[in-house]
Amino acid sequence: MVLYMFPIALIVLSNIVYNVCQKSTPQSVNPFSALLITYLTAAILTLVAFPFYKTDKGFFQSFYELNWTSFALGGAIVGLELGYLFAYRVGWNLGVGSLVANIILAIMLIPIGILFYKEGFAINQIIGAVFCIVGLILINKK
Repeated sequence: MVLYMFPIALIVLSNIVYNVCQKSTPQSVNPFSALLITYLTAAILTLVAFPFYKTDKGFFQSFYELNWTSFALGGAIVGLELGYLFAYRVGWNLGVGSLVANIILAIMLIPIGILFYKEGFAINQIIGAVFCIVGLILINKK
């Protein structure tokens, strides 16, 4: 059970730190300067952590199996970082901005999961998605 819940706990904790940092980045800072330091820090942490994930391949050999997804993910991360930074700069609240973005994301991933990954979608999940949409409308109602 601990191994099952650990990734979710890591995601939640990391997202809390992520959103607090994004919201706390000074308005006057060039967003690309902030991203550069962010990615340099991430690169250093990744290099330090690399030896602790044991596989039968060496450092350079592990790069041969990579495909387009690493490059696309890099682009997506830049978009994600800029999107959150700009959202907080134009006035989105910490909890509401993240909640709205994540609900819309989850709803948009449903058809992708069904069509491309053959994931199931039961009636209780449909009802849950409807509640999310209703919540999205209510949370943004002025």
